[in-house]
Amino acid sequence: MRQDQRAPFLAGLQRAREAAYPAGEYVGQESFMRAAEILHLARRAGIGPGVSVLDLCCGVAGPGRLIAAELGCHYLGLDSSASAVEIARGLAGDLPCGFERAEVPPLPDGRFDVVLLLETMLAFPDKGALLADVASVLEPGGRFAFTLEEGPPLTPDERVPMPDADTVWLIELAEMAVLLREAGLTVTWQEEWSAVHHATATSLLREFRAGTSDIARQIGPPALTELIAAHELWSDWLGRGRVRKFALVAEKR
Repeated sequence: MRQDQRAPFLAGLQRAREAAYPAGEYVGQESFMRAAEILHLARRAGIGPGVSVLDLCCGVAGPGRLIAAELGCHYLGLDSSASAVEIARGLAGDLPCGFERAEVPPLPDGRFDVVLLLETMLAFPDKGALLADVASVLEPGGRFAFTLEEGPPLTPDERVPMPDADTVWLIELAEMAVLLREAGLTVTWQEEWSAVHHATATSLLREFRAGTSDIARQIGPPALTELIAAHELWSDWLGRGRVRKFALVAEKR
């Protein structure tokens, strides 16, 4: 599914995503997070009027647009996909949002009150380097708010059925805590979301299967096969505790 044309995926999956989430919980996100979770994490991170926010791997920025609209922050989203950034700009309208295409790390010059990383920590094999960069752009007392796919690294056998397995780098919670401390970041809040994300993954899987014909026409049968395979694995892993999901806020000392 690694292609830079995001529009067919947005159009092809829109109906299934809207059906999969409870009423009011789908806001254009490309993940298992619900709208209420996005806002809860943002508020825990102290996002509000006048707060500067850097959102890493923002995609088409459904969560970022929600946060900017509801909480009134100054928002900058980064993503490596040019098409995702273009779509995000178009959807943002008059919201106080900016978007840039960028590979991370490194992070852009400047200082921010909050750095966000939602549903993408698993894509970074060198999490220590990422955290050092995050800390370097945070103001003193700034917060790093993120979600974490937690568990032992995948075994070789587990990597075989996972599409894009070279973007799936799990880490255990204790090891992440050590890396955060080494980067000068102290966890001030965390909450487990495994059960609700299992429910969301399972609901998305059900809707993708139900919409197979329409989805395949827009994104292609190979991409649909990978999409379903990935959601089967996430539903299984979250359901039996192979992977746990956490939301965390860590403050720069």
